[in-house]
Amino acid sequence: MIAARLDVLFVGINPSLWSGATGVHFARPGNRFWRALHRAGFTDRLLSPFEGRELLKTKIGITNLVNRATASADELSPEDFRDGARKIERKVRRYRPKVVAFVGMGAYRVAFGRPRARGGEQEEQIAGARVWVLPNPSGRTAGYQMPALARAFRDLRRSV
Repeated sequence: MIAARLDVLFVGINPSLWSGATGVHFARPGNRFWRALHRAGFTDRLLSPFEGRELLKTKIGITNLVNRATASADELSPEDFRDGARKIERKVRRYRPKVVAFVGMGAYRVAFGRPRARGGEQEEQIAGARVWVLPNPSGRTAGYQMPALARAFRDLRRSV
């Protein structure tokens, strides 16, 4: 779900088995991406994962770092992440989003060789696009409760 000249291109880690089966991003029922997006003000209502294409109307897109569905991102190798980084760089050069927002700090750190990267806006750019790193909204990662997750997404929205 990508188009040219987006304001924000969200980059998930990889599809869950649920997303792989349904063909939609962040489809697993416990995933908090859609709620965080809404609470941050990116959408005027809570969208279902099956309504994801609506985001393109608001200049928001979604893609993945790795396109292979797995039960857990732990099943991916460092090489999977580095290959994904190269693919994302090509997509950013082609589609020219203003901001690339990686949803998953650990994946970003491995993919781009930035072991100390923190959440928020990064100093580096990718092909002229600003880079943000956000917490993983998966229900499996409870490190960020919904208020903190929504706040991180809101910080991004306010910067766009």
